[in-house]
Amino acid sequence: MRAAPRRHILVVDDDPEMRALLAACLAAAGFRVTEAVDGSAMHAILARTDIDLVLLDIGLPGLDGLSLLREIRCNRHVRVIIVSGRGELLDRVVGLEVGADDYVTKPFHPQEMVARVRSVLRGATA
Repeated sequence: MRAAPRRHILVVDDDPEMRALLAACLAAAGFRVTEAVDGSAMHAILARTDIDLVLLDIGLPGLDGLSLLREIRCNRHVRVIIVSGRGELLDRVVGLEVGADDYVTKPFHPQEMVARVRSVLRGATA
């Protein structure tokens, strides 16, 4: 019996410590993780790699995360969780209305993040 391929997560955040934290907790949970620092790097990775889910920060250099989310929704079928320090109700509502599958505010507990990733990925196969 062949093992199922690991799900591939793309972490897009300009903060190297946040990328490292997310990558470590997701890798420990058995996911394959790729990191991007901004929208340009994200687009390059999406163009050459199959990604199952994007963890996307809103406050990025260049194009902000909401603009990138709009682009993703127009061009690709990939799940997206916004991971942001902006936790006001309006920020969360706008993120979800623009097309995010979930919205997680920083700081977060790594176990909760893994649970949310698994939940969104389960919805992708339903």
